[in-house]
Order: sequence, then structure tokens, then C-alpha cells
Amino acid sequence: MAAVRLRAAALLAIAIAVAGCSGGEDARGGDGTRAPEVGTGVEVAAGLDVPWGLDFLPTGDALVAERHTGRILLVSPEGSEPREVYEMPGVAGPEGPESGWEGGLMGLAVSPDHAEDGYVYAYLTTGDDNRVVRFRLGGGTPETVFDGIARNSYHDGGRIAFGPDGMLYVATGDAGRPSLARDPDSPNGKILRLTPEGEPAPGNPTAGSPVYSLGHRNVQGLAWDDEGRLFATEFGQDAFDEVNLIEPGRDYGWPEVEGAGGAEGGPFTDPLLTWTPDEASPSGAAIVDGTLYVAALRGERLWAVPLEAGAPGEPTALLRGRHGRLRTVEAAPDGSLWVTTSNTDGRGDVREGDDRILRFDIG
Repeated sequence: MAAVRLRAAALLAIAIAVAGCSGGEDARGGDGTRAPEVGTGVEVAAGLDVPWGLDFLPTGDALVAERHTGRILLVSPEGSEPREVYEMPGVAGPEGPESGWEGGLMGLAVSPDHAEDGYVYAYLTTGDDNRVVRFRLGGGTPETVFDGIARNSYHDGGRIAFGPDGMLYVATGDAGRPSLARDPDSPNGKILRLTPEGEPAPGNPTAGSPVYSLGHRNVQGLAWDDEGRLFATEFGQDAFDEVNLIEPGRDYGWPEVEGAGGAEGGPFTDPLLTWTPDEASPSGAAIVDGTLYVAALRGERLWAVPLEAGAPGEPTALLRGRHGRLRTVEAAPDGSLWVTTSNTDGRGDVREGDDRILRFDIG
């Protein structure tokens, strides 16, 4: 298996195109184009405990999930003090013998029909599994819409988002059991496509199955371009982190392949881009005006990748080392980017005011 995982130089054309992007905010791509400027940013919230999920209400205010506390906070673009609006029951915390804890309260997704139904969706780790629930901010017990996703202290996935088709997409990890990723009967190591009620969505590759794509190690970001193409970021093992163009029914190769699979016409779909983990550890993703933005944890930067008809141009590293580990990036209704830091997660250097949410106008 190690041989086919391609940890070294086999078919590195994709990786080489990316690895050379060492510039800062003023770096130009290989075609001489300049990445959009993001400026210094404005702090809209500080003193948070591992902010993870983030999505926007129709009012323009944001909901933010704290991974360890289970709190959901309302944050305004004006930067007023965050206000707790819900506390998720049953969130498993990092106490006990587990180390390197990656579970907890993670992704948030506001219902596309929130003005009518009032629903917010969340992905969380419980004592038994990972699951997706929905709830209303007015209180009450959350309703489980999809459960039985195997949990672990790591590789829990957690990003959820509504697609342009109105369906709920759920990114899961392999829970430290790589064989689950290509098992069509397991929800782990997949991107799932569900109805808002949690049922397998109509038109999925296999009727009656929630699986939209498989062969994933630990997907962390989901973003759609203006043409409805889905892009996903994924943690690699120790060689290649990935950006993938997700197409229904495709197998992205884990654990047989890390990075490019090699054989044209073979069973696995190659990533669009790869980075080494110290350059990226890519988490959240957002697309604004034809540019894919990827928040990097270990890489402590925001990658900006121009897209042309679904194909990536030369990535540029923004905010390199300026704010530490970056967990989530989301496009706000006003066109700005909101970025959360993740320095209080036990793996970063905590800075004064961490963790924080920053708002960037794109120039």
C-alpha cells in the first residue's frame, strides 16, 4: 500500500505547481496576475474558545460554534460583544484518556429557508458517534437528522453546508479507520448529500444511499463556485494535503492513494492541487469572485487560488504567520471574508485576544 500511496515524486506535476507558491500578500501567480488584496482585517470578535463552524443569518449576523464548550454565539459585523444564543447539549469534550482531540461542536449551516422554518443545522461529536442535528435558536431539544458516523479523537470531519441545490452536504472523516473511506456502506470518509430532513438526497449516485463521493481521509472545507461546482479541502497523512473538485460517485483514493493516483483513466480521481502539510493542513474554504480561499492550520496562512472554469491557477499565500492557525473562512453576504483563528485548540501558540474572528474586505 505504501508504494501506491505515492508519498514521493510520482506524478508530482500538480504538487509542483503549488509548492512553489511561497510569496506573501504581494506575490504574483505564474501568469503575472496578482491575488486579490485582503488588507489587515477588522476584528469582529475575540476571546473565543476554538471557534469552528460559522454561517450567516438572513440579517447578516453570523452564528459561530465553539468546539469544546458547545456554545453557539451571535456575532455582528459591527463587532459588538458576541452573545450566546444556544448551548448544544450532549457535546463530547476532550476530557478523559483521549489526546489530540478533534471532535466536539463543529460545522454550522443555516437553513436556506431559515426565514420560514427557523432551522440551524450542526455537526457534533457525542459520546457514541458523530451526527447532524437541527434546532431553533429560541431553545428546545435539537432534532437528530443523521447519526451513526463513527467518532474518534481525530479524523471526525465536521464541515456541513447547503449546496445551491438546497441539499445538505456533510463532510466526514475516516475516524482513524482508513478502510471505512472506500466502504460504500459506511458514512465515514465521505461527502454525504442529504435532504434537509436527513434522508439520502434524490439523484445521489446510488439510489437510497447518502454517499455523494468516497475515498476521503478527512474533509474539512466545502465551497461552490458560480457554476455550481463543488470544491473540497482535505487533510492528507504526511505527504499531500488536497483540494478536490467533487463529482458525484467519484472515488478520491484514500487509503490507497495520497495525492495523485497516477494512472489516467484509473479508478481514482486526482486532486486539483496539493500542498505539503506544513504549508497548509487546509481547513475551511470559500469562493468569492472566482477565487478559492483556503484557511490553513499548520501553514498559518490563507491560500488564494484563482479558478477558471473549475481549473486552478497559481495559489498565493496571504496573511502568512500574521494570525497563527486559521480554521474557517466564510463569505459574508456583503462580499467580505470572515476568518477564524484556531490557536486555543492545543496545537497553536496562543496570542493575546485569541481566538478571534477577523473580517476582510477583498480589494
